[in-house]
Amino acid sequence: MLNKQFGRFEMGVIEVKVDGKIEKFERKNRDYLLLSEIADEFNEAHDGVVTAAIKGKSICDLYEKVYNGEEVELLDFYNEDGARVYFRGLSFVFITACRKLYEKVEVTVEHSLSNGVYYSMDIGRELTDKDIEDIKNKMRNIVAEDCPIKKVVMDKLDAGQIFRILSREDKAELIENKDEENAKIYVCEGYIDHFYGMMPPSTKYMDVFDVVKYKKGVVLMGPSEDDALVPEKFIDQPKLSNIYDESEDWAAKLGVMNVIDLNRIIESGESGDVIRTVEALHEKKISQIADMIKERNSRVILIAAPSSSGKTSFAHRLSIQMRVSGVKSRAISLDDYFIEREHTPRKADGSYDYESINAIDVEKFNEDMNTLLSGGEIEIIRYDFKTGKRVFTGEMMSIGENESIIIEGIHGLNPKLTAHIDDSKKFRIYISALTQINLDSHNRIPTTDLRLIRRIVRDSNFRGYSAEETIKSWKNVREGEKENIFPYQEEADAMFNSACVYEISVLKKYVEPLLKEVDPESVEYIEAARILSFIQYFAMIEDVSDIPSTSIVREFIGGSKIV
Repeated sequence: MLNKQFGRFEMGVIEVKVDGKIEKFERKNRDYLLLSEIADEFNEAHDGVVTAAIKGKSICDLYEKVYNGEEVELLDFYNEDGARVYFRGLSFVFITACRKLYEKVEVTVEHSLSNGVYYSMDIGRELTDKDIEDIKNKMRNIVAEDCPIKKVVMDKLDAGQIFRILSREDKAELIENKDEENAKIYVCEGYIDHFYGMMPPSTKYMDVFDVVKYKKGVVLMGPSEDDALVPEKFIDQPKLSNIYDESEDWAAKLGVMNVIDLNRIIESGESGDVIRTVEALHEKKISQIADMIKERNSRVILIAAPSSSGKTSFAHRLSIQMRVSGVKSRAISLDDYFIEREHTPRKADGSYDYESINAIDVEKFNEDMNTLLSGGEIEIIRYDFKTGKRVFTGEMMSIGENESIIIEGIHGLNPKLTAHIDDSKKFRIYISALTQINLDSHNRIPTTDLRLIRRIVRDSNFRGYSAEETIKSWKNVREGEKENIFPYQEEADAMFNSACVYEISVLKKYVEPLLKEVDPESVEYIEAARILSFIQYFAMIEDVSDIPSTSIVREFIGGSKIV
């Protein structure tokens, strides 16, 4: 066999291009290698443990076979896809450990928290510090024993039957209703489970972790961002945790704790009631925030949110509710305070870093805000993105004695932005689409995925971008959020969860065809395939007439009367 890239293959040797370099492996009485064998050999060359790989244009688990002349790129914990596989495997180890320790235990994955994942636990009594130590020790033993995690692919109806025999009806129903005909089940130490994503082939890969007791459960921590050999340190985020608790309370009121509940409601034709209730809950929460602003007599309302959180719709709805409370407001765009392009800081690759706070004329912004707050008048400026220049419009602006200024932008919670404005005048709001619904008790839907789906739909509807283009830019968007928004979440005076428990079932109709158009040969196809993999579990809401024109969802699918 000849290959221009590899030359003539040697007898008794398998040649594979690994991370861009041709490597030779001894042939072991078979004409292939397992990806796990390659990963084990090259683990030390990576910052974190290798948990997956790209072969051709597809992401693969380490169970995959690799033949002569193939090319693979190893993915470690510091790659987003690699981290997902690590945490999925760590979750499996954690659940297995709990089942070994407690005769009756319910473990439910809830949401991300402090770079870890929060799980609620019910063992029939309150968790103690000793329980936490017992769980960690049992997990360490399972990891040290390098227990195989067996993957079995079968017909989804056969898989469903297995879980029915195990009296796990919710898992069976989830699998049987998915779009694909096959299902993956994983077996470790006699415990069987279903995960929609990939899993490491054995427990040895998840050797860095911590388990932290928190509320009615634990937070599972993986390797640190700075050192793959040390677990991430847990930092409490009480405000963010409380907003998750509020969302769970909303879900309980709606009777929608997971995708199975939602699908049943959709299939019974009752989705309209859920939509109307969600919108009423949103309106009530916005009204409460408006009342807080009035009670504090706040004059500067700062709204920060990661991409596609619905902050524009929120800001309009908040303005209306403030008016109902007797508080008038004016909106100012932070974008108009960009410094001129020639002075804008640059990223390492030489491109302009518009997301840096140093791209904002903070001094001019503070000066103008204080002028307005003291009863003075300012000239309205606009930033011309075509020329990269500031434009003085000649229009003057002032606000009344009891009037507030609403400012939305990624730096809204950063103390540097409003360093010279009296703190007593500020009210800070953090918005995000914090997913309220998971597939089942062990399969989580990350908040980031919901926001990406929203953005793909919005970019297609209103900006003419393909899903491929949106996915391509998403990494840079996430990096900007990580640096400029997430560190300041706990600075907020109020948080608003803009997620709607029904919305993936609505967005599925719009995003599915867009994702299927992504070129299978493109790098972005991997992400498109991953999203398609989990939205298949959702029943589709075809009729969107129940969604009001003021809904945050309308900002993405169209039909909004306030954006």
